[in-house]
Amino acid sequence: MSWEVLTMRSAKSFFNGAIARSDLRRYWPVLFLYVGLWLLFLPIPVWNRAAERNPALVNLTELCADTYATAVVLALIFGGIGFLDDFEKVKHKQNLGLTAIQKFLLQLAAAVAFLCLMRFEGMLTPNLYVPFFNTQIVMSWWVYMVFAAFVIVGTVNAVNITDGIDGLAGSVTVPVGLFFTVLAIWWQGYEQLGIYAAALVGGILGFLIYNFHPAKVFMGDTGSLFLGGTVAALAFAYDMPLVLIPVGFVYICETLSDILQVIYFKATHGKRLFKMAPLHHHFELCGWSEVKLVAVFTSVSALCCLAALFGVLNRFHF
Repeated sequence: MSWEVLTMRSAKSFFNGAIARSDLRRYWPVLFLYVGLWLLFLPIPVWNRAAERNPALVNLTELCADTYATAVVLALIFGGIGFLDDFEKVKHKQNLGLTAIQKFLLQLAAAVAFLCLMRFEGMLTPNLYVPFFNTQIVMSWWVYMVFAAFVIVGTVNAVNITDGIDGLAGSVTVPVGLFFTVLAIWWQGYEQLGIYAAALVGGILGFLIYNFHPAKVFMGDTGSLFLGGTVAALAFAYDMPLVLIPVGFVYICETLSDILQVIYFKATHGKRLFKMAPLHHHFELCGWSEVKLVAVFTSVSALCCLAALFGVLNRFHF
């Protein structure tokens, strides 16, 4: 069965029962982006095979290995999904963009395409590095790919949840970007990833001038999904996704507070574990100012990133 048939069948399944025929015009950008995700990644292996036979052609794998364009593209795709969501909200003048299932399937498609490309081109291994213990867990490819897709989608949405008050998501992500920058300085062969991470930090700091409380500019889903995509892409480009547990500790706490709130609310028939979820809103209702919230959460993120740095520095010995 051809890739074209698979893509169209997948897209048809994606929309089946979710969108009425009369509303199809409104949702065509989702279909366009969904199909475009696969059309973006699938030709690369084919092109590379042709490049092996014809030296005049540029091997895209070598380009990705030199510039780590794959990680950048993943972040941009997630940013594109966020933009599509924001565009729908602005266009229809209501706080209803993409549905949860549409957003999830687009994110999953991006994650799977990214992982398949990384594996096909030899930039990914199923050996799961464990920070602090300096050891690896060998997994089968199928288990690893399912795990990795879950981690990418989960990370992106966790960063999105963190973007709830002025400057929070950006400020918390600055130490994460610095963490990956320092690793590139310490380890050989990761220079371009370090440049990418440093550029991320610089971009966030410039943005925070206008996004810090009281915010004049908001990142929306476009910005938060891009940040989440970048953090996830960097973790996999360094081939150590488990490092997201310490460096993304704030993201995880924010997400868990949301999940626990829902579970507790349903289990107790209306009682609440937190005053409001996610976690930053709970502290707001406890009387914390937005400035204090951002300062405390960023400090926690910085401490966790510092701990993670000492937990992975001995991975390579030069």
